[in-house]
Amino acid sequence: MPCRLVIFASLLVAAAAARAADPPAFSGQAAFAHLEALCRLGPRPSGSEAMRQQRAIVAEHFRAAGGNVAGQAFRVRDRRTGEPVHMENLIVTWHPDRSERILLGAHYDTRPFPDRDPVDPRGVFIGANDGASGVALLMELGRFMEAVPGPGVDFVLFDAEEYVVDPRDPYFLGSTYFARQYAAARRAGDGPVYRAGVIVDMVADRDLAIWQERKSVTWPDTRPIVEELWAVAGRLGVRQFVPRPLHEVEDDHVPLRNIGRIPTCDIIDFDYPAWHTTRDTPDQCAAESLEAVGRVVLAWLREQR
Repeated sequence: MPCRLVIFASLLVAAAAARAADPPAFSGQAAFAHLEALCRLGPRPSGSEAMRQQRAIVAEHFRAAGGNVAGQAFRVRDRRTGEPVHMENLIVTWHPDRSERILLGAHYDTRPFPDRDPVDPRGVFIGANDGASGVALLMELGRFMEAVPGPGVDFVLFDAEEYVVDPRDPYFLGSTYFARQYAAARRAGDGPVYRAGVIVDMVADRDLAIWQERKSVTWPDTRPIVEELWAVAGRLGVRQFVPRPLHEVEDDHVPLRNIGRIPTCDIIDFDYPAWHTTRDTPDQCAAESLEAVGRVVLAWLREQR
């Protein structure tokens, strides 16, 4: 074989070997398929049959991916009826033998009503971005967790993030309950130790722009996490991550950090025109957006030691 052909063949073999050595990539299309499947269940408010179905589907998905799944149940009294409502966080544990851990969280309930809708504020709220997007991202992320080095990882799906049927109702019931249980366990010297936490919320907007959330930047214990994540986005060329603060948002990261003392930042696109309206449907979302966030979070996890 002529020398040039030998060199060319060697280059092809080397390129193929390099591709084979590359870690598998996060798929926005796969995540978007999960989002659509969850939305086909319809509205998924806390205590509903659709929420029960969603919980079963998501739990089975993570078990099939190798995660250990446990429910964390609690009850809340419905302000309308006075009846107790079953709530349940889902905790998915990867590598339970690793004592130091990272928490990735998302809420999986949908708001009972699209109260900001100008036409039908008591209509049907699907919650494609505000509800399904964070769950779908974690579902796709789950297939990589067994190979992630460094600290152990727990996914926590929070119930009742916005179980709000009256303006007086509190938000973040699931993450608040989780944070209190975690804080009590730490005082007793039990349970995992989370060195960092990341919440993903509303991450599938077609016009995605992830600015740094102001609380996450201001808190001294969470600012390094923000800086690491946005630095990863910069290296990957993920333009949807904007390396400047904009909004201050109340979200699940607040009770995790303030009650549980888990340094937790928020990845959220709060500039979403369909927010809390009947238009929050899959057509307002994009696989490319899920892939942008998923790539950054996965690369950040792979760098943790």
